[in-house]
Amino acid sequence: VQLQASGGGLVQTGGSLGLSCAASGRTFGNNGMAWFRQAPGKQREFVATISWSGATTYYTDSVKGRFTISRDNAKNTVYLQMNSLKPEDTAVYYCAAGRDSWVSRDTSSYNCWGQGTQVTVSS
Repeated sequence: VQLQASGGGLVQTGGSLGLSCAASGRTFGNNGMAWFRQAPGKQREFVATISWSGATTYYTDSVKGRFTISRDNAKNTVYLQMNSLKPEDTAVYYCAAGRDSWVSRDTSSYNCWGQGTQVTVSS
């Protein structure tokens, strides 16, 4: 079972990036999924979560209106579209699969993690 995150990179303030998280080894169509991030010297923090059907999403306040989480269960993939990026969005972004079908902001609710992809926003 593996989650492979991709799409990170270097972008200027105000730019956009789209992250993808592809699952292999099993289907995650019945699981809630999420993105977290961790900046240097800081704890891993919640970014966005989506329920198994995609009907419910939650975001941390700092990314509301700028980031969009979505999923394609047929492709076993979760996405994070990031617009209007700011230097404070710089971090390693991790995708995670939940223990159940619903949304959660807590890292303890997730039992499968991807390897992370670096996002750097220059000022």
